[in-house]
Amino acid sequence: MDMPMNVPVDDPSADTEWNDILRKHGVIPEKPPSPTPIIEEALQEARRLAYENRLEGKELDELDELEDEEDEQFLEKYRWDRELRKQRLAELSTVSAASIHNSVYPLQKPDYSRDVTEASKICFVLVHLTSSLGTNIESRLLTELWRDLARKFGDVKFCEIRADLCIEGYPEKNTPTILVYRDGDIRRQVVTLRELGGQETALTDLGKLLVSVGAVSPNDHRILRDNRDAPNDPDGRHADRAVGHNVDEDDDWD
Repeated sequence: MDMPMNVPVDDPSADTEWNDILRKHGVIPEKPPSPTPIIEEALQEARRLAYENRLEGKELDELDELEDEEDEQFLEKYRWDRELRKQRLAELSTVSAASIHNSVYPLQKPDYSRDVTEASKICFVLVHLTSSLGTNIESRLLTELWRDLARKFGDVKFCEIRADLCIEGYPEKNTPTILVYRDGDIRRQVVTLRELGGQETALTDLGKLLVSVGAVSPNDHRILRDNRDAPNDPDGRHADRAVGHNVDEDDDWD
């Protein structure tokens, strides 16, 4: 029977030709990787971050004192970024304080004046006059989008009522209808979704409506985010369509 042979090894961690041969044949284990490259990479990353953040926490007068040491373009960019962050935080704070609705309000005709006309003296109120027919695809679509809008734009009040229960004899062919109220008056009326995209109407289309009536700013972070995340529109479906129109110009009520 073959007897195991003891191989002399002075220092298994030594970097010698003999140890390389032993490692190749599995007599001694492979050397663990040197931590030096990992440590050096971590140090380089720490130095990079420290350099990039070297201006954090400095006041404007301190930044002025650094103008001779730092690149002026870099300082200007830093000032701009910091001011932009301040504006964004202020906007988020304002929107958060005003977001008191965040859901769709079902309306009853006796309460319409209080819940819509009077409420519009405090904020924008948008009313969806829905179809009485379950087969009206546009009305069903707008009901779904209405919920999403209400959650996203809590500083705007979104309401919903069946058109024929709100206005006796209201034409079914005119549903869905959007009524935009502010300061006790109708500011905009959109009859069916034809002008917004029909059955392809999306949140971005309704966002444009909110911007066009002044309910939200075009620079509102919610609008900018929706526009950024929206899919491409290669056929230019939204390119030249005006969103909504003035109630005085509409003759579809009859």
